[in-house]
Amino acid sequence: MHLHRLFPTRILVVSAALLTGSSFALAEPTSDLAQWRAHRLERLTAADGWLTLIGLHWLHEGNQAVGAAKTNDVVLAKGPAVLGTIAWDKTSGKVSLMLEARVSATVDGQEPKENITFSEDEDKPTLVQVGTLTLQVISRGDRKALRVKDSAAETRAHFAGLEYFTEDRAWKIEATWESFSPPRTLRIQNVVGTVSPEAVPGKAIFEYKGKTYELWPIQETGDDSLFFIFSDQTSGVETYGAGRFLFTDPPKNGKVTLDFNRAISPPCAFTAFATCLLPPPQNRLPIRVTAGEKTPAGATHP
Repeated sequence: MHLHRLFPTRILVVSAALLTGSSFALAEPTSDLAQWRAHRLERLTAADGWLTLIGLHWLHEGNQAVGAAKTNDVVLAKGPAVLGTIAWDKTSGKVSLMLEARVSATVDGQEPKENITFSEDEDKPTLVQVGTLTLQVISRGDRKALRVKDSAAETRAHFAGLEYFTEDRAWKIEATWESFSPPRTLRIQNVVGTVSPEAVPGKAIFEYKGKTYELWPIQETGDDSLFFIFSDQTSGVETYGAGRFLFTDPPKNGKVTLDFNRAISPPCAFTAFATCLLPPPQNRLPIRVTAGEKTPAGATHP
C-alpha cells in the first residue's frame, strides 16, 4: 500500500467545472493540494517508483536460471545475459539467489558474501541491485514472483505527467464513520486473479447531491490510516478503468474526511507489472466522481 516517487515533469490540471456543474470548482489548486500533488509526482517518478517497474516473473519451485538471455528460465528485459540461479524452497518458503561469479551486485547497499536469501518484510525487503536494476521477491497468495525495477526505464524517462480534474471543494466530504466490532473481512481480488482477505474496520457513509452512499476501507495491521479502493462512473472514461485509490486519516469523533481531490490512479495504470487490488462490490459508486487524478497518458490497462 506504499505508493511511491524526481525528474522534472509537469502536472497537467484540466478544468472540470462544466463536468461537475459545481460553483466550487477552482481554476487553480489550493497550496495544500498543490504541495500534495507535487509530493505525489515526486514519489511516482523517483528512482524506485512505479514508473521503473519493468518485470514481474512468477517463480516455480526449485532452481531457475535468471538473466537477459532467452535460454534462461526467467528472462529479464534487461541485465546480464546470465545473472544467476534463483531457487524457491516451498517447504521453508524461502527464495534464494546465487549470482554468477562475474556479476557485480549489491544487496541492500552492501556487497554480498554468499548466496542471497530474500526477505519480504514490507518495511525492509531484500533489494538486489545490478547496475540500474533492482530485484525483489514478493508473495501474492501462495505464489511468489521476482519483481524487477529499472531506474533507467523508458516509462520513467518519458513520463508525460499527471492530469487532474480541477479542485472542487464539493468533493471534500465529511462522512459519518460506522465502526465494525469486531472488524469484518473482505476477500478482495487483484488484477492477476489472486484473492486475499483484507480487514475492514468500518465504513464511511456520505451524502452527495441529496443521496447517500458508502465506502468500505481496508486497513493494514499497525496502520491507523484508511485505504479506499473504489470505482465510479468516470472509470474507464475519464479515469482509470480498474478504479482509483484514496487514503484518509483515521476517523475522529465519528467522522472521516473523504477528499476525492486526492484520489489517485493505482500503480497498474503506470505499469503492466503491478498487482493492484480491485474495488470490492461495496465500493462501486453509481455516480461520477469528477475529482482527483484522470487516466494517465499511456495507461497500461483500460
